[in-house]
Amino acid sequence: MGRSINLLYFAWVRERLGIDGEEISLGAETETIDDVVNMLVERGGAYPDVFSDVAKLRFALDQDYGTLDSPIGSARELAIFPPVTGG
Repeated sequence: MGRSINLLYFAWVRERLGIDGEEISLGAETETIDDVVNMLVERGGAYPDVFSDVAKLRFALDQDYGTLDSPIGSARELAIFPPVTGG
């Protein structure tokens, strides 16, 4: 049985994609956040532009910060957002 994950997009990521989130199916080979990003880029459209510089993005798996090499494991949610700056 396939697994899926809910993606949540925030700030300019949401604006450029035109959606605030989506649920995607993960293949057996999808093990890390980087694998998910690569899957999204392969979709074309706005995804390659949004993910062209992943250094400008932050990630959270089930509300815990993660890095590109973080394993997806049994996470149900992946949030993708730009760094937050305070004032």
